[in-house]
Amino acid sequence: MATFSNIGAICKAPSTHSLSSSSKRALFPTLRSYNYSQISRSRSCRLGIRSSYAEAVRENPNSGAIDIEADVKTERIVVIGGSGFVGSAICKAAVSKGIEVISLSRSGRPSYSGSWVDQVTWMTGDVFYASWDEVLPGATAVVSTLGGFGSDEQMQRINGEANVVAVNAAKDYGIPKFILISVHDYNLPSFLLQSGYFTGKRKAESEVCSKFPNSGVVLRPAFIYGKRKVNGFEIPLDLIGEPLEKLLRATESFTKPLNSLPASDLVLAPPVSVDDVAYAAINAVKDDDCFGIFTIDQIKEAAKGAKV
Repeated sequence: MATFSNIGAICKAPSTHSLSSSSKRALFPTLRSYNYSQISRSRSCRLGIRSSYAEAVRENPNSGAIDIEADVKTERIVVIGGSGFVGSAICKAAVSKGIEVISLSRSGRPSYSGSWVDQVTWMTGDVFYASWDEVLPGATAVVSTLGGFGSDEQMQRINGEANVVAVNAAKDYGIPKFILISVHDYNLPSFLLQSGYFTGKRKAESEVCSKFPNSGVVLRPAFIYGKRKVNGFEIPLDLIGEPLEKLLRATESFTKPLNSLPASDLVLAPPVSVDDVAYAAINAVKDDDCFGIFTIDQIKEAAKGAKV
């Protein structure tokens, strides 16, 4: 099975004055020769203006009338699994950035309220039986948060096959970009990595990289923390995840030698805030110079760019 652990994320280079050498390495894990002018095709805002002012002046020099027609096209994204923990954070972040959002999930509109909730178009449906004609036309990107646990067969189906269906639907409808929320590349023993959870995720990654080689984005976070709502109850995962992330960040220079030990990153891989994952996805939506596979550090770096 193909592996993409050595494929790096490609991003528009920030000013070298604003980045430390370690930050530069995080953005560009593998050095490749790319001409950014060839892959830059920003579509975050397209503005077309037609003016009849010149014609009006020629016909009547005393006229000061200006007739301007503007056509502004904003981003429109489809979030698959938008009512879930990660999906809802992506929807909320997208709304805050003025992006039009459609959510497709089996549960439809979430039960909780919020000003941003009313600004999302909530659609109920299963990815395997979705009416894509009602979902995808006009979208500029698809973000999939599909994933879950269960039997080996169930995990293969939801983590792998469901995402493959979504990727191919996006490709068939000519959607420019696909963003997949995947999982960290843990250094686990091979027999554990053969579980349906990991093989399903890697199968989905393979499909994204194959069908969207120059615009597909795969985010690989470790444990994601935040306030998770389940059946009307809020589980404060941030009470564990946030201090643990700070601790691991503060001690990483000491723990780095342990990273080569099998399964060490089950403990040493820093948790990631759900907001960082969400804003990294929004950064990928808005910046066409970003594509490829994003590690934990690159997710945080991308999130900073979108939060500005």
